[in-house]
Amino acid sequence: MRCRIARLLAAAVMFLFAMTAPALPAAGSPPAVGSPSALRPWMRPGLSPAQRADRLLARMTLDEKIAMVHGVQVPPTARRAGQVPGNRRLGIPDLVLADGPNGVGNGNTGVTAFPTENANAAAWDPTLTHAYGRALGAEQAGKGHNVALAPTLNILRTPLWGRAPEAFTEDPYLNGQTAAAEVSGIQRQHVIATPKHFVANNQETGRQGVPVLGGPTVDELISQRALQEIYYPGFAASVHQGGAGAVMCAYNRINGVYACENPQTLGTLKAGWGFDGFVMSDWAFATHDTVAAANAGMDQEMPLGTHFGNALKEAVLSGAVPMSRLDDMVRRILTAMFRIGVFDHPVSGNEAAMVSSPAHRLLARRIAEQGSVLLRNEHGALPLDAGRLRSLAVIGADAGDATQIGEGGSGTVVPSGLVTPLAGITARAGSGVRVSYAPGTLGAGPLPVLPASRLTPAAGSGPGLLGTYYATPDLSGAPVATRVDRTLDTTAPPVAGLPTVWSARWTGTFTPPATGDYRFSLAAAGAYRLCVDGRQLADNKYADFPATAAPAPVHLTAGRPVPILVDYSPAQSVVGTRLHLGWQPPAPALRQRAVDAARGADAAVVFAGDAIGEGTDRTDLALPGDSDQLIHDVAAANPRTVVVLNTGAPVLMPWLHEVAGAIEAWYPGQESGNAIAALLFGDVNPSGRLPMTWPASARQGPVSSYDDLHRRVEPYDEGILVGYRWYDATAQRPLFPFGYGLSYTTFRYSDLRIAGQGRNATVSVRVTNSGRRPGAEVAQLYLGAPPAAQEPPKQLKGYQKVTLEPGESTRVSFHLDAGSFASYDTGLQRWTVHAGTYQVMVGGSSRDVRAAGWLAVT
Repeated sequence: MRCRIARLLAAAVMFLFAMTAPALPAAGSPPAVGSPSALRPWMRPGLSPAQRADRLLARMTLDEKIAMVHGVQVPPTARRAGQVPGNRRLGIPDLVLADGPNGVGNGNTGVTAFPTENANAAAWDPTLTHAYGRALGAEQAGKGHNVALAPTLNILRTPLWGRAPEAFTEDPYLNGQTAAAEVSGIQRQHVIATPKHFVANNQETGRQGVPVLGGPTVDELISQRALQEIYYPGFAASVHQGGAGAVMCAYNRINGVYACENPQTLGTLKAGWGFDGFVMSDWAFATHDTVAAANAGMDQEMPLGTHFGNALKEAVLSGAVPMSRLDDMVRRILTAMFRIGVFDHPVSGNEAAMVSSPAHRLLARRIAEQGSVLLRNEHGALPLDAGRLRSLAVIGADAGDATQIGEGGSGTVVPSGLVTPLAGITARAGSGVRVSYAPGTLGAGPLPVLPASRLTPAAGSGPGLLGTYYATPDLSGAPVATRVDRTLDTTAPPVAGLPTVWSARWTGTFTPPATGDYRFSLAAAGAYRLCVDGRQLADNKYADFPATAAPAPVHLTAGRPVPILVDYSPAQSVVGTRLHLGWQPPAPALRQRAVDAARGADAAVVFAGDAIGEGTDRTDLALPGDSDQLIHDVAAANPRTVVVLNTGAPVLMPWLHEVAGAIEAWYPGQESGNAIAALLFGDVNPSGRLPMTWPASARQGPVSSYDDLHRRVEPYDEGILVGYRWYDATAQRPLFPFGYGLSYTTFRYSDLRIAGQGRNATVSVRVTNSGRRPGAEVAQLYLGAPPAAQEPPKQLKGYQKVTLEPGESTRVSFHLDAGSFASYDTGLQRWTVHAGTYQVMVGGSSRDVRAAGWLAVT
């Protein structure tokens, strides 16, 4: 009895000690040396992450649990996407979240601007992508962040998607292997990776509805089979192979249900795949209903607690959300933090730190080199020989300071330095080569503001345009104000007292000062339209981030006024009013200088780019502005013209057969110039391969336009026929097939062998460098299923990148298991392997099969 009393007294003393002891370390700090482990049993060695989470959860109050499942307001100057404060009493570190698909975002400086993710995928090298993940994780940690909002895993359903640069590919297998490599790399630095956006965020149009007004987002109507075979695998691999600690759910609806409130998709993620981490909402507009989101499986609302703050607490107290569900939310967050090392390896960096390093910049260069794709090389135009070359013309605004190295939106990264293509080429060419530069165009960005002196309003005294303002988002109702605006260049509502939701139409005439081709640009966030001389030059119903429309030139006659109309509403914008109307008058001398430079040089390299990113989709695949015409003219002046594309996705190439060479360099990051110079001069042999099919026309492919925003429905009628699957099934011939890429050497495939039986087989093939230069080949394995499976003609199931010296050969092996042969049976609601004969195809692209065989599966 006395022993029992003694134990009770001891327990009481320990309780009082816990209540009166000095404050525990601040969030983000390790436990103090010598602190009693009994106070924090979750910090004891030997416990699993789940056990540690359970012990900590048992000590938490209701309010402390609620605080873990939502973010808080961060200062406008904070270089982070969001923050979840830790718990000083319990020693729980802050969660500090930052954007990061292409490097540390949110306006941080002193970081490395890496190439965009499609360049990573184009390298077809998981080892390289893993190295990128480790570098990204290190820079995030160095800035004091322990949650990276990356990578983006949404399938490139169409090259029109504005967010294509930060995604990987159209293929689910390549997506999964690349994703798993990056996720594991990030988390090696004790930073939680957050694959996004789960699931089917395959377009920007309508993804948030109309943020200011609310209303439904786009509804993606997708079959269960397409979800399982096309849109899920990247996320599944990031969980199973990469060990992802978090997953971000998307804005859009899926078959009528919001992604962050969808029990079917979130149930697949958690129950189906055994995901033990937490599901985080996309920012601000992704959560619509507290109870629906919580009970469906969303665990944390970002960036604020609009739905998972007091509203969730009330729902828990009322029983609408079970306490067990709240406990599950917190347990998942804590489990991920313990498993990835957020507790045991707290970040010590800060926002002022310089985290970009020579090693990281070298890695950025290497990704740009390995991810660039040689599309055309006629008559050995490349590589350039600095020893024999005497003069080189570098042409294009994108070659200079206006070079496009990254995307817009949350994927934007501020470079710690920049090597432009012009600087890189000039340095590499050396003193023996005369390098001349002529931009030839003002490029794809916003043009100088259209001056009032050229404008006459439709009514009232000028100069300028007549603005008619409405208190609605769609120019409906009675006008609330009219006035003449001299220019359209503003980041604030032009008229004082306008409501949050407003729209305006500006009308008048534009008088050209000279006869010739005029360029106009409209840079805006929201809904906008531009018409000149009765021609609609730009029409974007939805741009939640700033976007620039840079349409093709319009030929106008000097002194002949033409009507001009601009419609605008910021209701769709998440950054408020952004509007800039720009122009470029005829500039024949600008282009002529480029043509003259090309004509007077041994070779010409033309750089052309676009500017796409989060918030808006493209309406066509053409290069913006006058880029195509510039390439035509330069190619006519110099037969040894090479085009380098800095684009976020495929573009049309009407000049392809007029040029000697073409390279797709994507958005290549801050080491752009060094990387492209190394490729042009042959210091690096191109080895990138296309991670998406390149259409030959705007009408090719399964999706050539999006449904109208006002319908807010996007049917995925193509089912599983996405990308090259569609081209194969419909016998369409693309401009360049999936997996395509040239080299400065050649490769031969021989001696295909298939060993093993059925669902456990090994395929091997000998690959030989049959050319005269060292180089790397990406051997790709495709399977063709028997008719009973009702699959596309071929699907990627394996790949390997091998580097070989001239004459060297190696045997490349691929392991095939049951998953390689399985397809999703909608009737049985499970994956099934259909018995039959499968065709095994190995080669250099989806349309370049070099060796084939057959494999019987029972």
